[in-house]
Amino acid sequence: MFYAYVLKSEKYDYYYKGHCENLEERLKEHNDGRTISNKAYLPFSIVYFEEFETREEAIRREKYFKTAAGRKFLKKKIIV
Repeated sequence: MFYAYVLKSEKYDYYYKGHCENLEERLKEHNDGRTISNKAYLPFSIVYFEEFETREEAIRREKYFKTAAGRKFLKKKIIV
């Protein structure tokens, strides 16, 4: 299975959108500081994810999350 996911920094008002094959391992990588682009916003927790059969579907959904319509969708799903 593949996932499109949204992480929220526990210290800042910062959200990270991504995709992966192993959600638990990917969260651990983020929180271990192995993702340079968001290392300054540690620690993270998963606030939303969706499961897909293929990597292509997960990538497509991640790209949607990064659009204005996707951010609006996520705002409704994630109680901030």
